[in-house]
Amino acid sequence: MIDKNFLKAIKRVHFIGIGGIGVSAIARMMLMEGKKVSGSDRDDSIIIKELKKLGAKIYKGHNAKNVQCSARPKPDLVVYTTAISPSNPELKRAKKLKIPTLSYPETLGLISKDKYTIAVSGAHGKTTTTAMIAEVLIDAKFDPNVIIGSLLKKQNSNFIAGKSKYFICEACEYKKAFLNLNPKIIIITNIDNDHLDYYKNLKNIQRAFSQFVSRLRKNDFLVYNGQDKNSRPVIKKAKCKIIDYFKIGKGFKLKIPGEHNIKNAQAALAVAKILKIKRENALKSLENFSGTWRRFEYKGRLKKGLLIYDDYAHHPTEIKATLRAGREFFGKHKIWCVFQPHLYSRTKILLGDFARSFRDADEVIITDIYAAREKNDKRIKAKKLAEKIRQYKKNVLYLKKFADIEKFLKKNAKDGDVIMTMGAGDVFKIGENLLNSVRGRISLKSVSRYRRLASNGIK
Repeated sequence: MIDKNFLKAIKRVHFIGIGGIGVSAIARMMLMEGKKVSGSDRDDSIIIKELKKLGAKIYKGHNAKNVQCSARPKPDLVVYTTAISPSNPELKRAKKLKIPTLSYPETLGLISKDKYTIAVSGAHGKTTTTAMIAEVLIDAKFDPNVIIGSLLKKQNSNFIAGKSKYFICEACEYKKAFLNLNPKIIIITNIDNDHLDYYKNLKNIQRAFSQFVSRLRKNDFLVYNGQDKNSRPVIKKAKCKIIDYFKIGKGFKLKIPGEHNIKNAQAALAVAKILKIKRENALKSLENFSGTWRRFEYKGRLKKGLLIYDDYAHHPTEIKATLRAGREFFGKHKIWCVFQPHLYSRTKILLGDFARSFRDADEVIITDIYAAREKNDKRIKAKKLAEKIRQYKKNVLYLKKFADIEKFLKKNAKDGDVIMTMGAGDVFKIGENLLNSVRGRISLKSVSRYRRLASNGIK
């Protein structure tokens, strides 16, 4: 039987999709516990390089031999990302060899079982809100365990090994993954039309959130935004204590821009109140919060004042919020938005919403769809998205290759402009390649210093 004691006892773990931001956090945790860790992924990344430094053996590509061959003993457990299919050769080999297997959400659920779990859910804002709550609890000496869908800047990690009972994590709604968790506090930042390839419609999404909320007991807490109309039906049958974080109040300033981040901070303040952390102390933590990797992240500058930012936004609501924040932050300076659509299904289903999302960008460049877990769907193309955006905005260009986009930006973007790469795939490489053409690769530890330069350079 796979339980928490089993997780503690095992000595060897193999991860399929180890470069994923959630899976890699559990791999880090296993490494820190002294276990032998191996894994596989399609692509190399910063995350994989860091795991290798910690001692993980990582293979490029998926092959049954990665799980077990004559040269090494088989693992005690295989953990896999939900992005892989049942036909994955490593997963098939593990099951053939009767090696216990767990999905990432199932593993997260086991970790949360004997913890005071604070689960951050919602269509948008999960990562930033999780990071804010983590910062508040760390500063308050709560010594929490944290698994987050990004890299915390201070720790340069997506995993924090605390020694207390508190466990903070993102609760993903895709395929009802969050139903594996055992929370004491649930935060719902918002509910929106996403993952429609699985849910089909908003009502099914709301039903899933209702199921999640039903896991809370009488003395547990639900924190939600009472102004979010899609969240209201979800709380009707809740049997726990309910806090509307919109009523927490504002009256504070953040280093990171955007009204959406004020809301994220309000949710974090609500959690601080539940845990009896003084408001002034929580506010101090939030006002010093400098963001996370790939969330309105300042990457560096070209020439004298051509700034490069990157953001994970991949849904129309997120694009609008990020660009609105960018417009407030950069004023009249020209914003070049380089957007990489994520998933054929999302692009096709939300095509009209995507088309209306780029109002606050001056120039829009669309590159090819990042397929991720999906097979090529010839019924939808990035070029079609560019044509649809052009109905609302004239300055739109489709360029297939990253190299062509980089060449175009070098020629046309001027000092004082802002280049913002956007999307959940590998579009951030465009900014990194531009920066690498004039200096060495930017260190994640340097981001806060470069952000200060940006703040001083643009008003």
